[in-house]
Amino acid sequence: MTKKNKPDSRGYVFSTDPSFSFEENTGDIETLNPKDQTLRVKLDTRHRAGKTVTIVWGFEGKPEDLETLGKQLKNHCGTGGSVKDGEIIVQGDHRDKIILWLRKNGYTRSIKS
Repeated sequence: MTKKNKPDSRGYVFSTDPSFSFEENTGDIETLNPKDQTLRVKLDTRHRAGKTVTIVWGFEGKPEDLETLGKQLKNHCGTGGSVKDGEIIVQGDHRDKIILWLRKNGYTRSIKS
């Protein structure tokens, strides 16, 4: 694929409509209260060369708040990780530790799956 035909960050490659314009979704997303969040915690080893990671998903809110929550969880577990595609990825099996921390901090609807 040549540089000219590479898709942009939104997945568009080409449009034949002369009046086409990219519409940005700039809707302000409100972060739900911790007690209203339904977070799911699961263990995963797929596509990670056999390494185990704990994934927290289901967060509804601003990406900045998700980054903050991810940082707090990684600090609590004492491991590395990342925040990608609306998921918090923590290295290692820390499901019980994360569930306890979430419930202690008001995320009462946390589910271990």
